[in-house]
Amino acid sequence: MITPDPANGSRAALELRETDGGPSVTLTGHWNLRGLAAAGPGLHQALAAMVGRTELEWDLTGIERLDSAGALVLWRAWGAALPPRRRLRSEQQSAFARWENGKIPSMRDASRPALPLPLRLQRLLAALVDHLLSFITMLGQFVLDSLHLFRRPSDTPLREISAMIHETGGRALGITALVGFLIGVVVSYLSSFQLQTFGAQIYIVNILGLSIIRELGPLLAAILVAGRSGSAMTAGIGVMRVTQELDALEAMGISASLRLILPKVIALSLALPLLVVWTDIIALAGGATSAQLELDIGFHQFFSKLPEAVPVANFAIGLGKGAVFGLFIALIACHFGLRIQPNTESIGHETTNSVVASITLVILVDAVFAIVFRGVGMP
Repeated sequence: MITPDPANGSRAALELRETDGGPSVTLTGHWNLRGLAAAGPGLHQALAAMVGRTELEWDLTGIERLDSAGALVLWRAWGAALPPRRRLRSEQQSAFARWENGKIPSMRDASRPALPLPLRLQRLLAALVDHLLSFITMLGQFVLDSLHLFRRPSDTPLREISAMIHETGGRALGITALVGFLIGVVVSYLSSFQLQTFGAQIYIVNILGLSIIRELGPLLAAILVAGRSGSAMTAGIGVMRVTQELDALEAMGISASLRLILPKVIALSLALPLLVVWTDIIALAGGATSAQLELDIGFHQFFSKLPEAVPVANFAIGLGKGAVFGLFIALIACHFGLRIQPNTESIGHETTNSVVASITLVILVDAVFAIVFRGVGMP
């Protein structure tokens, strides 16, 4: 028998005793991972020797600590059933409740067979349709809320919109400026080598102007906002789900779409075009700096040539992209935020899905803009 050791009282121990009511197994010590490890293999051998002895009374009241590992060891030793003669405390009884009406966990349970390919494709298609229908429903609700505010402007959540513009736009100025400046330097630096080969250094203005104002500026700002602000929106709504704040809003009769979704969509649709302008300016400044160092084109010459090289329609296209990107990023962030289940694992999973879906949709919408406006604003 494994008897208690005074020098190591934290280990799991058991002792077979003869009492007036018959043989009794008294368990003491810490029946947790550390206590089981300290007891060694002798403990499992002693438990195996008692399997099938229904006359034994199991006394667990002397156990100081019992976790799921210790409970599982005893459950398996008892043959996946509580012994008929036992003495347990109430908290110890709950430790075995998870398996009392189920089965013993095993390694075979973790290795589930892979689903057939047609079934996996069917589930993937069903999930895609479910997401699409939910997204269309949210977009329709946003339109209805906008019409409601048009009829009753006093219900406009101005404070929430203002706070969200500051959060998604004002606090993103630093990171968008840094990335925009570096992108401008890189594009200008790489283009200068090819232009010097043909003696067409002045066309660096055309390359930078069109690429940044029409494509790179809106795309960079949208991707950064999707990763920064979109994920924050999804996680914020998810935390409200975990803390039951969404249920409280519903119980009080407050529209979650009007107080949560609409301010985020409006704020990001307004803030992102402004961020696009900011990113364009900083990226062009970075490109002009590199052009001066590599091609000896001064700042005055660069920015004087810019309006002639880049028609103003490209600037309008960039602003339009920013507004559309902001609309979709906010809707997707709110869509995945509302799908979060009340547990922490779901928050991380859906936040990741939100960022991936937002960036993918931004690139897809940018491709649509490129096709539709392919002949607009070209010099």
